[in-house]
Amino acid sequence: MPKRRSLRMLLFVAAAAVLVLSVRFGFADAWVDQYALPASSLSELPVTATPAAANHKAEPGPDVPLKPQAVILSNRVTEYHISVALDEKNGSLAGEQTVTWKNPGRKAVSELYFHLYPNAFAPGSTFMKESKGQLRGDKMKSGSYGSMELTSLTTEEGETLLPRLHYVQPDDGNKSDRTLVTFRLPEPVKPGMSVTVRMKFTVKLPDVFARMGKAGDFVMAGQWFPKIAVYETAGMRGRATEGWNLHQYHGNSEFFADFGIYSVRIDVPETYKVAATGFQTKSPIIAGGRKSLQFYADDVHDFAWSASPNFEYVEDSFSAPGIPGVRIKLYLDPLHKDLKDRYMHAAKSALAKLGQWYGEYPYSTLSVIVPPNNGNGAGGMEYPTLVTAAAAQNNNPGYELERTLVHEIAHQYWYGLVASNEFEEAWLDEGFTSYTEDKLMASIYGVVPNLTIESSYMTHPEPLHQASWGFSSSDRYAENVYLRGKLVLSALERQVGDKTMSKIMRTYFQKYRFKHPSSSDFQKVVESVTKTKWADFFQAYVQKGEMADYAVDTISTRKIDDGYESLVLLRRYGGSPQPVSIWLKFQDGQMLRKKWDGVQSHVQLKLHSATPLVYATIDPSLNVVLDNRRYNNYLKAEVPQEQRSRFATGITQIIEGLFGTMVW
Repeated sequence: MPKRRSLRMLLFVAAAAVLVLSVRFGFADAWVDQYALPASSLSELPVTATPAAANHKAEPGPDVPLKPQAVILSNRVTEYHISVALDEKNGSLAGEQTVTWKNPGRKAVSELYFHLYPNAFAPGSTFMKESKGQLRGDKMKSGSYGSMELTSLTTEEGETLLPRLHYVQPDDGNKSDRTLVTFRLPEPVKPGMSVTVRMKFTVKLPDVFARMGKAGDFVMAGQWFPKIAVYETAGMRGRATEGWNLHQYHGNSEFFADFGIYSVRIDVPETYKVAATGFQTKSPIIAGGRKSLQFYADDVHDFAWSASPNFEYVEDSFSAPGIPGVRIKLYLDPLHKDLKDRYMHAAKSALAKLGQWYGEYPYSTLSVIVPPNNGNGAGGMEYPTLVTAAAAQNNNPGYELERTLVHEIAHQYWYGLVASNEFEEAWLDEGFTSYTEDKLMASIYGVVPNLTIESSYMTHPEPLHQASWGFSSSDRYAENVYLRGKLVLSALERQVGDKTMSKIMRTYFQKYRFKHPSSSDFQKVVESVTKTKWADFFQAYVQKGEMADYAVDTISTRKIDDGYESLVLLRRYGGSPQPVSIWLKFQDGQMLRKKWDGVQSHVQLKLHSATPLVYATIDPSLNVVLDNRRYNNYLKAEVPQEQRSRFATGITQIIEGLFGTMVW
C-alpha cells in the first residue's frame, strides 16, 4: 500500500507539472487555436490587428464567447479556416482561407471545383442574363456590380495552382460566367483521404441585391467566400455513379453544399456589431480602430455574416422540449428597436413548435438580422443559425413581420438540417418551409391560409422535380416551388389525415437530417408510414406539372313514367386518383350524397327520382386542395323539355314587356 500511494503522488506531481508547462507554452488554448489560421498565413491581411498592438477587451452583449460542443452530427466533408477583413470605404472584402476536403467516394478524385458566387453580379454572368438584374421585387442599381477574384491558390506545401485554374459553365456554356471554377490537383485524392489548399481572395460587394452586398454602412455577406462544390456518392439522391454536382449560379437557383466545420475570423471597424453563423470563441481583439472577432460553427453547410454600427442588439436564452438551450440574438435596425418583443416572441414560438413537431434544434445560437430599408434585398433569407427578417420599411408592420421570420426559422430545419439540393429540387426546401410556415402561423397566431384561393392562383403548373433554371420564368419558379410545393404537401395531408402527416414529416426529418435527401426519399417515407403506394400521386404532382381537376361534365334529365331519370357524367381531367364526394339536389328539396373513388378518368351516375334533378356538385367540402378549376365543380341540371318550353315562354314575355316599356 505505501508503494502504491507513493506512485500515485509521483503521478499527480508529474501531471501538475505538465499542466503548468502547457499553460506556459500556450497549449491550454489548443482547442481554440485549432479553429484559427496560423499567424504566418494572416500576414497579408491589410487591416487585421497584429497581436503586438492588440488589446484584449471583452465587450458586453453580442461579443461574449462560447465553447464548442464535442458532438459530431454530420459527416463533416469540409473544413474551412477563413480570415476576412471588411474595407468599409471601398465596399470590399479581403480574405484568405485554408480548405480541407475529404473524399467521401470510392474513386480517386483529381480535380476540385469551387463556387465563386459573387461573380454572379458581374456583367454577362448567367445570373444577370436570367434575372435581368431583378430578384424578388428588387432591382440591381445600375453599375453596382460585384465580383470575386482568387489572388493566390497553393497546396499545403506552397506549390502554386493558379496556372491550372479555369472556369467552367456546365449548364449553359456561357463563357462570361465565372461562378464555377476548377483546377487539377498535383496528386489525386484517394477514397477516404483528404486534401488541403490555401487561397487568398478579394470580393467587391454590390449594393445590396439578391441576398448580399452593402447599403450605407450595413453589410450582408452571404455566399461571400470560395465554396467547394458537393461530391455526391453513388446512391445519394438516386445517383447511379459518384461525381461532382456542378451548377452555375442562376437567376432562380439557391445553393447546395456539404456539411463541415467553419472557423472564421472577421475584421471590421471597432464600432460595428457583427452577426454570424455559429458563435464567438474568443473575446474580440481591438486595435487601431478595428475589431477582430473569431467565430466557429460545426455541422453546418454554409457561413454568413452581417455587420453594421447601427444594430440594436437584444439577446435572450430559450429552451423547450426539442430546444435544449439557444441564445436568440436580435440585430435590429433602429426603426424596429421597439418591436424587439414581437421578434423575440416569434423566434421563441417558432423554435418551440419546430422542436416539438420535428425534432431537436442542435445548435446553441440563432441570430436574427433586420436589414435597413435600403437593404431590402438582404431580407427574408436563411443561413445556418442565422436568418434575415424583412427589411425595416416602417415602424408598424403587420403580420408580414412574423410571417417572414417564422418562414426563415422554419428553413433552419429543411434548408439548414435536412439540406436538400436547391439547384435541382428547390421544392424540398421552399415548399416544405412554406407548408411549415402556414402551420406555425396558424398555431401561434391563428392565421389560417385559404388554400382554395391559393390553389386558384396556380395558372401555370410545372414539374417540381426539375432544375431551378428550368422553369419558364422567375414567376413560374416562385409559383410552383413555394406555392404549389406546399399545396402538394397539404393535399397529401388531406388524404392521410393530420396525425399521419405529422408522423410523415417528423420521420422524414429524423431520418434525413444531415443527409441531402431527394423527392424519391420523401416518397419512400410517405409509403413507409402509410403502408400505401403513392407512385401516382408523386408522378402527377412532383414529376409532372399536373393539378387536380374534378368536374361535373354533363347532366341530362328526362321525364319517365314514374318520375325522372338523370344521367350525370363526372370526369377527372388531371391529377392522381383520390376519393371525392358528390352532392345531388332535387326539386323537392331532397339531397343525395355519393362517393366516387376517382380511379377512373370518368364515371356516369344514373339516377331515378320523383322530381327533377336541380344540380350536381363534386367536392363541395373543398377537400381536393390541388383543384384549381373549381368553376366546373358545379353544374345545374338541364330542364326537361316540357318545363323548358314553359320557361322559354316566360322569358319571351318578360323581354316583350321590357321592349314595350321602352316604346313608351
